[in-house]
Amino acid sequence: MSIVTLQLGQCGNQVGSELFDNIFNDSQADRSTTFSTASSERFFHQSQQGDFVARAVLIDMEPKVIRQNLSRPTKWKYEQASSFTQRQGCGNNWANGFCVQGPAQSEAMENLVRRQVERCERLSGFLPVMSVAGGTGSGVGTFVTQRLRDSYPKSFLVNHLTWPYSQGEAVVQNYNSLLTLRHVCQLSDALLVQENDVVHAICGQMLRLKHVSINHINKVIAHHLGAVLQPALSADSHGVYSRNPLGELVSCLASHSEYRLLSIISVPHIPAPSMAFSTFHWPVLLKHLRQKLLSNSKMEAGKVSSAGVSPRPFNVSLANLLVLRGKDVFTTETGDFGEAGLYSDWLPAKEALSVWKSPVAFNKYEKTATLVSNSQALMEPLDHIVRKAWSLFACRAFIHHYSKFGVTEEDFLDSFAFAEQILSSYGQLGGNTS
Repeated sequence: MSIVTLQLGQCGNQVGSELFDNIFNDSQADRSTTFSTASSERFFHQSQQGDFVARAVLIDMEPKVIRQNLSRPTKWKYEQASSFTQRQGCGNNWANGFCVQGPAQSEAMENLVRRQVERCERLSGFLPVMSVAGGTGSGVGTFVTQRLRDSYPKSFLVNHLTWPYSQGEAVVQNYNSLLTLRHVCQLSDALLVQENDVVHAICGQMLRLKHVSINHINKVIAHHLGAVLQPALSADSHGVYSRNPLGELVSCLASHSEYRLLSIISVPHIPAPSMAFSTFHWPVLLKHLRQKLLSNSKMEAGKVSSAGVSPRPFNVSLANLLVLRGKDVFTTETGDFGEAGLYSDWLPAKEALSVWKSPVAFNKYEKTATLVSNSQALMEPLDHIVRKAWSLFACRAFIHHYSKFGVTEEDFLDSFAFAEQILSSYGQLGGNTS
């Protein structure tokens, strides 16, 4: 089944481009395999000329990044007619994107989505890729998510959200993030969240990059996302690669409406010059991954907290999905991830853990282990945003920039209340409501 990706705003278009590049190069390593066929059907369609064309809609209120994507030399391509741009952005204002720019261009954007859907023989669902902090990605992205839910109510909808740096560039990023989360969390079936602070640390500490660029960060984000979305075999798949990837992801991890925030951690991350001299063993990789899960440490070399405080002492999970790719994958023991102590007592551990496997190596790594976790891992970054946003709101700072586009103080208060409810719900997984 096919996934239609929507690249929304500058961040969404940059991450989306890296994702398709990653997936294409990975799937075409051996074009004779059923893996390659399943991956290509999922993310690309072939033109009459035989070109691989991404199943994607590109949307940004400024044309620069989309122009770069359309002209980027790759072995696959975007369809020129599947993009929408304007000459002026949303000025880092969620209200402008959601209340003005999105509704004004709704028909044009919906027509682009409809064309992509009509090309799919079987539609798995939609993957909007967006930032939560800016104007177009968050505001227009939220509006597009709402229209997708209204127009395709029976299709799966999984949003990929890039979480802002804790010390970000836009003073109103925390406002935008809260407003986005309140709406998207109620519309989407699941939210795959990746934190800029954590990815930046991976680039600097694990990949040993001296000067970390946006391009480096986008490549790591795409690596994590591709490791989850590429075809894999589940325990009951009977040797057939998953046909409904978004549906299976939601079924494994996000069946409860109050728990839809999913974090992603992956091992290993090795500098390119060291790859040829590195040896990977499943027990070692899985031990590292389990330690990360328990301690809510996204890094092998130390704990990273986007909120600038020590991580929680123990990270309780509602559900986990373990995705293993590479050599000897079917003989790998994963029982340590099924221990009852890792999970809330709401579900038996055997029902809370799902495992997907593929013998195909991923992104030049001999072995890759990725964990998608519905757990308390995102409480700290969310709490950080709530506290920062409240500090501004208590002084009524910048509220007039939103009110002129129709977002009221009551809308902000509803967003604060919604975020606090999420924090309370996840806090109760471990019996701790603080």
